[in-house]
Amino acid sequence: MSRRRFIAGAVCPRCAKMDTIVVDMDADLRECVDCGFQEARPQAPGPSELPTRVSRGLSRRTETPAEPVRLMDPPLGAKKDS
Repeated sequence: MSRRRFIAGAVCPRCAKMDTIVVDMDADLRECVDCGFQEARPQAPGPSELPTRVSRGLSRRTETPAEPVRLMDPPLGAKKDS
């Protein structure tokens, strides 16, 4: 038994009638029940990984050398910015 579902609001490309398109979930086929139009369902492309600094190739990664940081107290007579 195939699982078929109507697609609400879908218009047939051949006869231009609304609400006549059925999708067969098992066969990946869409069909118009009025005029008999059939078409394989378009396949969505698989998700692609977004490029981030973590996912880019090893050849593009650059290592930043560690540098010591020195914290300094402001001089006693310095003005504060407002």
